[in-house]
Amino acid sequence: MSTKTTLKILFSCILVTLLIYTAWAGSRQPVLQWGGLTSGPDRYWTIATLMDAYFGFLTFYVWVFFKEVRALPKIAWFIAIMLLGNMAMSAYVLVQLLRLRPDQKASAILSTRNH
Repeated sequence: MSTKTTLKILFSCILVTLLIYTAWAGSRQPVLQWGGLTSGPDRYWTIATLMDAYFGFLTFYVWVFFKEVRALPKIAWFIAIMLLGNMAMSAYVLVQLLRLRPDQKASAILSTRNH
């Protein structure tokens, strides 16, 4: 299976899962009545928020997986991103920016693979 097909399947699954769960949570409680973890029905929106966050982490990790060539950094960054979320993601981007040569534009971090 090609990388393009794999990515289409992955992101289609993420989209469908989030749409289904969001619709289901919305049928249990209107989103504007969500109060965090203060009452029973709020757990649906709390779970929806966590799903959204972790799918976002996974989406970011797809880029990291592309950027990193070696297995150990791929595994280490996956663990860091899943445990620390946006803190690890910010650290990863900062590391990539610090690796740039002075003559490179910031946009070079988006498509240049690490060696």
